[in-house]
Amino acid sequence: MALVSIAPLAAKSCLHKSFISSTHDLRTICRTIPTLGISRRGIKSVAPSISMSLTTIVSDDGVQRRMGGFHSNLWNDDFIQSISAPYGDSSYRERAARLIAEVKKMFTSMSNEDGETITPLDDLLQRLWMVDNVERLGIDRHFKNEIKSALDFVYSYWSAKGIGSGRESVVTDLNSTALGLRTLRLRGYDVSADVLNHFKDQSGKFACTSSQTEDGIRAVLNLYRASLISFPGEKVMDEAETFSEKYLKEALQNIPVCSLSREISDVLEYGWHTYLPRLEARNHIDVFGQETENRKSYMNTEKTEKLLELAKLEFNIFQALQKRELEYLARWWKDSGSPQMTFCRHRHVEYYTLASCIAFEPQHSGFRLGFSKACHIITVLDDMYDTFGTLDELQLFTAEIKRWDPSATECLPEYMKGVYMIVYNTVNEMCEEADTAQGRDTLNYCRKAWEDYIDSYMQEAKWIASGELPSFEEYYENGKVSSAHRISALQPILTTDIPFPHHILKEVDFPSKLNDLASAILRLRGDTRCYQADRARGEEASCISCYMKDNPGSTEEDALNHINAMISDVIKGLNWELLKPNSINVPISAKKHVFDISRAFHYGYKYRDGYSVANIETKTLVKRTLVDPVTL
Repeated sequence: MALVSIAPLAAKSCLHKSFISSTHDLRTICRTIPTLGISRRGIKSVAPSISMSLTTIVSDDGVQRRMGGFHSNLWNDDFIQSISAPYGDSSYRERAARLIAEVKKMFTSMSNEDGETITPLDDLLQRLWMVDNVERLGIDRHFKNEIKSALDFVYSYWSAKGIGSGRESVVTDLNSTALGLRTLRLRGYDVSADVLNHFKDQSGKFACTSSQTEDGIRAVLNLYRASLISFPGEKVMDEAETFSEKYLKEALQNIPVCSLSREISDVLEYGWHTYLPRLEARNHIDVFGQETENRKSYMNTEKTEKLLELAKLEFNIFQALQKRELEYLARWWKDSGSPQMTFCRHRHVEYYTLASCIAFEPQHSGFRLGFSKACHIITVLDDMYDTFGTLDELQLFTAEIKRWDPSATECLPEYMKGVYMIVYNTVNEMCEEADTAQGRDTLNYCRKAWEDYIDSYMQEAKWIASGELPSFEEYYENGKVSSAHRISALQPILTTDIPFPHHILKEVDFPSKLNDLASAILRLRGDTRCYQADRARGEEASCISCYMKDNPGSTEEDALNHINAMISDVIKGLNWELLKPNSINVPISAKKHVFDISRAFHYGYKYRDGYSVANIETKTLVKRTLVDPVTL
C-alpha cells in the first residue's frame, strides 16, 4: 500500500511547546572552519571556509545547553505547493507507453540484421550502446528482458581478450571491451578485468594514439567508467583509472565545448559511486540531446529521438508523483511535532530527494518516504545526543526507549517527549507496512536495530561529556553503528516488493559484509567532512583525531590520506559484495537498495557536510531532480 494514501500520523497529543522557546539566555560563538576539499586520491584543494555558529543556551531550569547553529528548513509548505507538476495527466503516460513499445521494437530489431544499420561487424557494440544509454537515461526498468537478451548475446562472444565491435570483428578493441566490461559487470556477469591487460604496450602501460580523435577519446572515457567498477585486488583497474583520468583531463583542454566534453566533465566530477541514477539521467538527457541534434550516435536520428522523448517524459511524469509524495511528507513532518524541535536540523526534503535519486520506480513510494522519515528521525537524535541533551537526560532517554511504551514519556524532559513519540509512532508505522509487504512481524527485529543505534549514540555522548578520546578501532567500530546506515535502510527495504526471507536479510542487513562496508563508508567519509565543525562544537572524537592519537607525530593531512585510502578500499569491497558473480542465493536486486543508500549518503558528503550546509550543492540537487522539469 502506497504511503501517500495513509492519513497523517496521529501524534498531535505530543505537540509540546518548544523547549528552546522557554530559554532566557542565549550566547552565540561564531567560528570560521576551513573545509578541506578531498579528491578520490587525497587532498588536492581547499574549499571555501564555512561559518559555523555555536550557540550556548541556558534554559529555565538553569541547564546550559549547546546548539549547532544550523540553518533552518529551506522548503516550506508554500514552496512545496508551488512546485509545478503538469505531467501527471494520463495523456503523458499513454504517450510514454507507446514509446516504450517502440523502444522494445528497437531492441528486437537488433536481432534482425539488415546489412545497413546493424552488421556482424558492429552488432556487439550496438547492443552495448543501447543498454548503456537506456540505463543512463533512467528508463531501463521498462526493458529488463530486452537488456538481458542483448547482454546474453554479447557475453556469448566474450573472450579472455575482450570483444570487438561485432561478433565477426578480426581484433578486439578498447571501446567495445571497456564498455562491455562495465555493462556486463554491473549486471552480475562473470567478467575479469584482466582483459584490459591486452590493451597495454610492451612496457606494461596503457597505450593510445597521440592524436585525440573523438572515437579514441570515447574509448578512454569508457575505460575510465569501467575502472570505477573495480573489485579488491584488481591492480589493472587502478592503472586504468590513473591513465584514463589523466588522459581525459588533458583531452578537455584540447577539444571544443560539445556533448562529449560535457559527458567527460560529468563523469570526472561524479565518478560512479556518487553519480546518483536520477541525477545522471537528468545530465545525460542534455548530453544525449546534443548528440541526437548533431547525429552522433550508433542509431539513426529517428530512433534516438524516441529514446530521448521517452526519457524526458519519464523524468517529468515521475516529478508529478514526487510532488504528491512530498506533500504527504510535509504533512507528516508537521503533524509529528517536528517544527517544535527547533534544536535540530530539518532536512526531510533533502532526504526525500536522495531517495528519489536512487529509487524512482513508482511502486517504491514506501521506500522513498520510509527512508525520508527514518533519516529525519536520525538527524533529530543525532543533534539531541551530540549537542542539546545532557548526559543524565540522554541516559534516561536511552533506557526509556527500550521500554517501548508511550507512558515512558512521563519521566522525560519536555523536549524529549516529542522526540520519543516520533520515534515510537514512526517505527511502528513502518513496521506495519513492512509486515504487509514481507508477510511476517518485523517489529522486534527493527526495535533491536534502533536500540543498538541509540546505544552507539550514548557511547559517543559519554566520550563528549568526559573528553575521552578512544582508540581508532574502538571509535571506528562504534561509529559504523552510529553512522545510522543500517537503520536508514532496514525498514525502507522491507516495505518494497522484494522478498527478504531470513537467509537473504542476514546477507543484506547486520551482520553482513554489505552492511559493514556501507556503514564504514558513511562513517569514514562523514568524518572527513564534519570533524572540524564537530570539534568546534566540543565533539573531539573522530576518525581523524583518533588516528592521530594512535599515531603520535602524524598530522591531519596524514590522517586524511590514510582515511581516503581506506575509503577507496572499502568502495571496492562494497562493489564486490553487490556484484560478485554466481551469487544465486542473494540476487543483486535484494542488495541494490542498501548499496544505493550508501551512494546517496556519499553524495551528501561529496563536497562538504551537505546535511548541515544544505543550501549549496544539496539545494541544487533538489531543484535539478525534484523541482525543475525537463523541457520537452
